[in-house]
Amino acid sequence: MGLFVDIKIIPSSGRQKIVLDKSGILKCYLKSAPEKGKANDEFIKFLSEQLALPKNLISLVSGRTSRKKRVKIDQDIEYLDLIKKLGLEE
Repeated sequence: MGLFVDIKIIPSSGRQKIVLDKSGILKCYLKSAPEKGKANDEFIKFLSEQLALPKNLISLVSGRTSRKKRVKIDQDIEYLDLIKKLGLEE
């Protein structure tokens, strides 16, 4: 089945961090510039490390050239479990 998640990317921020903002939007800060897919590659690698999943289980569904990405996680996981794994539980 998998889980689809919308995440806003902030490239060239000088840090790697995922946060849940006040309005409930997931934001991922990346070091890489949005050039030649570098930020996308860094995002997939960073997310896979945070979730302790292989990179091949995480794929960009839409937003390859946009800051707003839709990601599919090919794992039997609920949204709230994802938030807990990322250390963002309230």
